[in-house]
Amino acid sequence: MDINNDFRDSVATIDKDGRRKYIHPKKPKGRLYNFRTIASIVYLIIFFTLPFIKIDGEPLFLFNVLERKFVFFGQIFGPQDFFIFALGMITFMMFVILFTVVFGRVFCGWACPQTIFMEMVFRKIEYWIDGDMAKQKQLRDMPWNAEKIRKRITKIVVFYALSFLIANFFMAYLIGMDRVKLYIHEGIAAHFGTFVTLLVFSGVFFFVYYWFREQVCIVVCPYGRLQGVLLDKNSIVVAYDYVRGEPRTKLKKQEPEVEKAGDCIDCAACVRVCPTGIDIRNGTQLECVNCTACIDACDDIMTHVNRPTGLIRFASENNIVNSEKPKINARIIAYSTVLSLLITALAFMLVTRDPVDVTILRASGSISQKLQDGRLANVYNIKMANKTREDMLVTLKLENIKGEIQIVGDSWKVAGEGYNTQPFIIKVEQKDLTQRKTPVEIGVWEGNVKLKTVKTTFIKSM
Repeated sequence: MDINNDFRDSVATIDKDGRRKYIHPKKPKGRLYNFRTIASIVYLIIFFTLPFIKIDGEPLFLFNVLERKFVFFGQIFGPQDFFIFALGMITFMMFVILFTVVFGRVFCGWACPQTIFMEMVFRKIEYWIDGDMAKQKQLRDMPWNAEKIRKRITKIVVFYALSFLIANFFMAYLIGMDRVKLYIHEGIAAHFGTFVTLLVFSGVFFFVYYWFREQVCIVVCPYGRLQGVLLDKNSIVVAYDYVRGEPRTKLKKQEPEVEKAGDCIDCAACVRVCPTGIDIRNGTQLECVNCTACIDACDDIMTHVNRPTGLIRFASENNIVNSEKPKINARIIAYSTVLSLLITALAFMLVTRDPVDVTILRASGSISQKLQDGRLANVYNIKMANKTREDMLVTLKLENIKGEIQIVGDSWKVAGEGYNTQPFIIKVEQKDLTQRKTPVEIGVWEGNVKLKTVKTTFIKSM
């Protein structure tokens, strides 16, 4: 394939003088675009309804970084569960790597929030206000008159209002929808700082969707550049079949087709619909988000000129060279199995997570003491994190050695979603201690339910 690679020395959204080249893509249509619309509607329904869903009084998802409280599927997680978050991040990174190696950047075009809101919400509104590609360019180039001012003001107001709505739901994922509704009820004066923060977030969203747009995917997001490391000739991406399409030849009416010409008629329909302004016929590029708009555009042209569809399609480099369809091979099965195992392991850890986290340490500076009845005593501190929503009245019991545990105070209560540290004393008969340091197992109980077994050491004085 003989292609000029000069395009790789520049970015499609920046002109030769280094200035921003604003993209006005043609409104896409077709089978895949309809599927994307359905998938986006499902995504948006989930995004705007999840903050209202609760399990046992807690939101389904909460990411309260300031208060270090996180809720997943109604389960509360705190700083002591950091290892689960670490495993979750490792799983996510492995998922990104393995998924990209096999399926390319399809996540960006079909599931990334940035793409969904930009292409399936704000872009649709822009088509409704400004019109399709030609009308948008005409509006851009026309002098400031009543029509241009009206459309610009309308778009700014609608875009900012929608950005403000998204910012409110974004905040609901951070602090909970109940608190958001409370802030709205109590008014701006009572929560002025929060309101200012909300306006800042709204401004950021407005800036991204009104002006910055595809630059997020090209300049900010590292995923596009990561493709160059992760993709190989077996990765399935949105690709142009250059074997079938080259050499390109313009199809002119009432003229015979050029002998040995490829199926590509160089109509540039794929370029006009691209939201990042690239020509997919140049091969895989960091700007491509696999949105499949070019596939629909090309299939529509091929149908009109009575040629087979699929000139642009999901395929790997090897699929194109060997003129074969993508198929499930050992590589895909192996990577998919690894992904499934990682997700299963993380899910298992989330489901089997202990409802409490307990740490026992010997009291600082304390030594073994001999009591009046002849028994030996060690003083400890126990710290417990209650990960449930209910208060717990906790008792301690020795499991592997005879003796007595005495709580300092009448009882030990740990509030729901709270922490508490309590000193206690272990009393043991000297005859039951066969060595200087004796391992001790302590059962942590709430009523008749055993919560956990914790190990420590009882030190016998010499």
